[in-house]
Amino acid sequence: MNPDTRIAPQSAPAEPDDKMVLGWTHTARFLTTASQLVHLPPTELPEIAFVGRSNAGKSTAINTLAQQKRLAFASKTPGRTQHINLFELGPKDAADALFADLPGYGYAAVNRDAKQRWQKVMADYLEVRRSLSGVVLMVDSRLGLTDLDQQLLDFVQRRVATGEVKLLVVLTKADKLNRKEADAALRQTQEQLGAMATEESDVSITLFSALKKQGVADVAHILHQWAHAPRPAAAVEASDAAQAPDAPLSPA
Repeated sequence: MNPDTRIAPQSAPAEPDDKMVLGWTHTARFLTTASQLVHLPPTELPEIAFVGRSNAGKSTAINTLAQQKRLAFASKTPGRTQHINLFELGPKDAADALFADLPGYGYAAVNRDAKQRWQKVMADYLEVRRSLSGVVLMVDSRLGLTDLDQQLLDFVQRRVATGEVKLLVVLTKADKLNRKEADAALRQTQEQLGAMATEESDVSITLFSALKKQGVADVAHILHQWAHAPRPAAAVEASDAAQAPDAPLSPA
């Protein structure tokens, strides 16, 4: 080789822009629904679960991210949807990720037995679903993390602490807060999540408004990054060794 010849270093791949990541979330399409964990198809695709109280705006947020009006079904009676719904993302012939819409929780009008049954399904899913890569917890920004939200986080805390599962808390309905209230909501949530922070964990918080489209691109960027990041070998091993939980979320 000529000593004066230099090999140009390869440039790093360009960071995806808003148009790209929102185009990716727009590809979301219904795959299947299941009322029990054993009925969900096994998959090697990274799976991102959306969870939250029945009135936290979860379905609206999913539809806003996907730029589709009725991708995620919002029941006229909150808390009545009792299935896990899976959506594929990416090219139709080469899906690269899944969204999992889990039942809302905490709505008092739902029958107690039914509530305990599908909250147990959610707890099982969060603790043992091997393909689970990230959890998006929808929280009404005016209420902050409730006791039920904290109980749900307890089920996934071990996997978040090891970095096996990433966590994003989305403070919905942010358009109803002024700047001071929004800053206070972020600060309070950060304090409440402090115990989940480790060197390995990936925990984020963002404000979100479906009405004003606030935070939509930010959330899309985070989810796109989750879906396309290599999964650490330690995370896969931890997932394989996961044990089933022994208690459901407490009913409201």
